[in-house]
Amino acid sequence: MIISRTPFRISFAGGGSDLASYYSDEPGMVLSTAIDKHMYIAVKEHFDRTFRISYSRTEIVNSVDQIEHRIVREVLGQLNFREGLEIVSMGDVPARTGLGSSSSFTVGLLHALYALQSRVVSAERLASEACRIEIDQLHEPIGKQDQYIAAYGGLQFIQFNPDGSVFIDPVVCKRETRRELNRRLLAFFTGDTRDTRDILSKQRANTPDKKPMLRKMCSIARDLRDVLTIGRDLNAFGNLLHQAWEAKRSLEQSISNPKIDEFYDRGLRAGAIGGKLLGAGGGGFLLFFCEPHKQDGLRAELAELRELKFSFDPEGTKIVHIGSDRD
Repeated sequence: MIISRTPFRISFAGGGSDLASYYSDEPGMVLSTAIDKHMYIAVKEHFDRTFRISYSRTEIVNSVDQIEHRIVREVLGQLNFREGLEIVSMGDVPARTGLGSSSSFTVGLLHALYALQSRVVSAERLASEACRIEIDQLHEPIGKQDQYIAAYGGLQFIQFNPDGSVFIDPVVCKRETRRELNRRLLAFFTGDTRDTRDILSKQRANTPDKKPMLRKMCSIARDLRDVLTIGRDLNAFGNLLHQAWEAKRSLEQSISNPKIDEFYDRGLRAGAIGGKLLGAGGGGFLLFFCEPHKQDGLRAELAELRELKFSFDPEGTKIVHIGSDRD
């Protein structure tokens, strides 16, 4: 048995510029971090030669072509698995909540299956293959940031280039700065999950008209990185986060809604300096930047929402278990 562990992520700014409709003309830029919430994928050879796939439901089929889970079917086909396999996935946080779980699943599945074949592959290969499977083969209307942060981990400034290449630049800052940033970030679940395909499809279609705003979001991503690397007052990070959210919600009206706006406004009134909705929009987790001495007030104001405790994760996808033939 092989088990992979792949982090979920929090994206601070630049989401949308990782879509080909933008970066094919000019570089897209995202500031993102992996967090200590993970997708676990266990893979094991199956004695009776059938495929047993267990996620939110369980499939038992005789061939790869019969598998309904689109990502599993494509990955198994690409790696030429033809018979006898069991795959079980478990996530620390529900899917469709804005933490990049789908791409973490793809990266983690690739990693586990390559390990089952006794093959060692790079983070770059895992990320690029996950992008090809999700975007090119399955035609998902998504960008590239989630696959790369899942593969590499850490706190990263990621640039998406017109030639299709991706540059991964770790954010170099003092340990105290990174720790204090983590301490000032709080995430709350809005109670709603959503399918991002419709939102992202509309956002992609709007890209030509929204390029100036997307360009501004890339600039904010750079400014956020500079706050950390130069060592400026961290409250500037919170103010920029607010600007990034205001820019993002202007890209497409379905990114936010009255319920989300109310939670966000209540958070600001309770003392948060800034924040944003994580992921493509429509639901999931709200992230706030709030000074420590005001956090109890913020929690009290949003007491009906469940808080997600998290820390930054320096590691990307990792094989955490290699069992014997008796597993």
